[in-house]
Amino acid sequence: MSVGKEKNGTYTVQCWYREQLTGERHKKTKRGFKRKSDAVRWERDFLMKAAGSTTMKFADYCEVYRSDMLPRLKRNTWRTKEYIIRDKILPYFGDKALSDISPADVLEWQTRLISRADPKTGKPYKKTYLRTVNNILSAMLNHAVRFYGLPSNPMKRTGKIGSAKAEEMKFWTKDEYLRFAEEVMDKPGSFAIFELLYWCGIREGEALALMPEDFDFGKGLLKIAKSYQRIDRQDVITSPKTAKSVRTVTMPDFVAEELSEYIELEGYEEGERIFPFGKSYLYHEMDRGCKASGVKRIRVHDLRHSHVSLLIEMGFSVVAIADRVGHECTDITFRYAHLFPNTQGDMARKLSQERRQEHER
Repeated sequence: MSVGKEKNGTYTVQCWYREQLTGERHKKTKRGFKRKSDAVRWERDFLMKAAGSTTMKFADYCEVYRSDMLPRLKRNTWRTKEYIIRDKILPYFGDKALSDISPADVLEWQTRLISRADPKTGKPYKKTYLRTVNNILSAMLNHAVRFYGLPSNPMKRTGKIGSAKAEEMKFWTKDEYLRFAEEVMDKPGSFAIFELLYWCGIREGEALALMPEDFDFGKGLLKIAKSYQRIDRQDVITSPKTAKSVRTVTMPDFVAEELSEYIELEGYEEGERIFPFGKSYLYHEMDRGCKASGVKRIRVHDLRHSHVSLLIEMGFSVVAIADRVGHECTDITFRYAHLFPNTQGDMARKLSQERRQEHER
């Protein structure tokens, strides 16, 4: 290990370190420090990070965590996580040593986060967003416990903030959707994709990734095996959100007919996206259709909720609905429990009716 001064007056660090997984030794060189103290500090921090020491700064640990997780996550998933780390976590914990983060530090950070206003709306953050941010920090600290020798996760003593369940689920009735659809019929691409989103319950990214070869119009089937994302100003096709998301959806006859006519009319070829626009276009069209029809404004993703609520109203089982939309049965039960007709009151009435019938027999 050495810190040397160059002819131009700057300082250079040269040090050896051992890679944690392979045990191989490597040499690291870093140039351009204006002061020797800066070079010495950088060398110390680098060696602690390379060794996985819990005395490294949290900011350095973030780089370690990034290198560990990036190969395991989809690009867009990591970008969302990285933004939250950079904007909501690093400003508070960045200069602290990983091992020095205490339950009191976490509690103060949680309190600040709860009282902080969303710069986009000027309102407090939604409870679901608070839970997401909280979970990301907890996951980072758990990772340090499992792989880098952190004695324990201080968040176990502070508890969670926010809520895992949205306060209100918005969706359209069938009549509301039909009023909306009538107002976007003037644009074939808009009408076609909204028909798929509402009547088939697929995700917007899944719809935007569709190509002619994904349809089997003879059998009325739609294969979902990819998703569209816009990353770094480039169109990117990725795998779907989860393994369960890879599925085949049976389209209603009228939707299959509409999509067949749309693809034939527009002349799309194999390997070409049939909806050559992005999510921002969908948001704009949602605004336009809502204003023209007078129906309440919901998110594009809420069309998926609308589809599920329609299936529940029609009496389909949790298993059948989960299979169609690419969810686990437990997710459907948890998210849409309030929409199922079998409430406690219904159960009690049916049990009473069964009892009366027994007496009558």
